[in-house]
Amino acid sequence: MNQETVVIDGRSIARELTSEIKEEIIKMKQEGIVPNLTVVILGEDPSAMAYVRMIEKKGKAVDLDFKIERLPLETTELELVTCIERLNHDAGVHGILVQMPLPKHIDENVILNTISHLKDVDGFNPINIGKLVAGQDTYLPCTPGGIMHTLDHQGIELSGKNAVVIGRSNIVGKPIAMLLLERHATVTICHSRTKDLKAHTQNADILVAAVGRPGFVTADMVKKGAVVVDVGINEVDGKIVGDVDYDSVLPVSGYITPVPGGVGSTTITILIKNTLKAAKKISK
Repeated sequence: MNQETVVIDGRSIARELTSEIKEEIIKMKQEGIVPNLTVVILGEDPSAMAYVRMIEKKGKAVDLDFKIERLPLETTELELVTCIERLNHDAGVHGILVQMPLPKHIDENVILNTISHLKDVDGFNPINIGKLVAGQDTYLPCTPGGIMHTLDHQGIELSGKNAVVIGRSNIVGKPIAMLLLERHATVTICHSRTKDLKAHTQNADILVAAVGRPGFVTADMVKKGAVVVDVGINEVDGKIVGDVDYDSVLPVSGYITPVPGGVGSTTITILIKNTLKAAKKISK
């Protein structure tokens, strides 16, 4: 590792943000606002359940009002829509999260359209996506929101920088590209059809890897001193690793986020932050 390389401690950043959120919830409750996040989950998929338990644990740590709506895997699309509509009209519910992925017989787009944009704390309702693209105030999708918070926390300048995003998903790739563009970075989105990927990544001052392939980004793809943000979560031989070949890229980069312990640490914290924002809007 060269002397200038900074390994970004996402867990420390998340703890700091969590502390701020806890103080904010105390103040909101003093004003009579009790922020509530309700998660809807179908079936008992182990990974989905594990994520919901992580949200619950983080919620309890900041004294958030947290509820789970458990529905059978056989729940029909109409039944799920009815459940969401009930939560939309419940004044005591400020944030709604429907745990994805959904069973194949349910259209995810129908569900994302059904969640009220005011309570869409995951930031995937088309209205909120439109606001994001237009540069208007909205709920930031949690992982991109966590990335931006991390970059800002480190004092990394974005204006005028070349940013390359590998991956074009609606969850990470597209929204983080829009957020970087809004902050005056010059943004390139690369994907499976991109020709000569290395030519793009070697020009990146900021490189975001969100491709879902372990160790995909290697040292020869990274510009000296670049900020490397690893969004990947891949299981290899029982261990969680990122999309970046960490050991080889570490000496080349100026900043790098590890996996685990990087930007993923802030994801749930941003979800709760969005819930507080929703509670303030709805309680006006």
